[in-house]
Amino acid sequence: MKDKRVLCVSSEVVPYLPETEMSRMSFDSAKMVHGKGGQTRIFMPRFGVINERRHQLHEVIRLSGMNLIINDIDMPLIIKVASIPKERMQVYFIDNDEYFKRKAVFADNTGELFDDNDERMIFFVKGVVETVKKLNWAPDIIHVHGWMASLLPIYLKQYYKDDALFENSKIVTSLYSNSFEGTLDQGLQGKVKFDNIDIEKLDSIETPNYSNLLKIAIENSDAIIAASEDVDSELLEYAKSLDKPLLDFQSPENFEDAYLNFYQSEVLQ
Repeated sequence: MKDKRVLCVSSEVVPYLPETEMSRMSFDSAKMVHGKGGQTRIFMPRFGVINERRHQLHEVIRLSGMNLIINDIDMPLIIKVASIPKERMQVYFIDNDEYFKRKAVFADNTGELFDDNDERMIFFVKGVVETVKKLNWAPDIIHVHGWMASLLPIYLKQYYKDDALFENSKIVTSLYSNSFEGTLDQGLQGKVKFDNIDIEKLDSIETPNYSNLLKIAIENSDAIIAASEDVDSELLEYAKSLDKPLLDFQSPENFEDAYLNFYQSEVLQ
């Protein structure tokens, strides 16, 4: 992996959010690439529960300042950055007061999903791509973790399909068992279509539940990783039906060699 560039996009990364299977693997897989001589950039939302002072986040003025259009509304993009202690790895935070200032992640204190999670998803993935473009940093691999980032593959394959920076980028999506009950706003499909993405490419999210969000990520990814031992078998079978390279679950203690081999032999071939 020497000198290869891997962009990690996740909704959860330790130490900024509590340790979960996803937040730990998002960190560990990026650290593994970094340790093998690769270059990494980690992106996550700047949820309001993240302690900016403790983690020493600071705004990057040269990257902030643009507006992203979400469903015909201009939303200001704020970019913050921090360094993971002892690792010399930079983490970029996608921020906006309307979407991410609240002191919660995906749901309110009663457990109800936020009504605008669909728009937060769109803002997050567009914010990631626009920031990477400003950095002029062409990734060899884009590794997607979690449903909050599940629209990134289709935006790269459709909305940004003519952008030369991502011409040779390969997309890997990791599947976890962190599902949610119910659906996001039923208008999600139309809000993505607003970005001139062909409605026929959006059939999977006509009903925007957890399974369907991951299906649209699978459809537009180049390879899939089962990152939890108990990933929904329907999603794994769906990936196999589309003839996607698929890496079976690897224990956290032994994942490094398997991930490296998968990157090199299945993704970067």
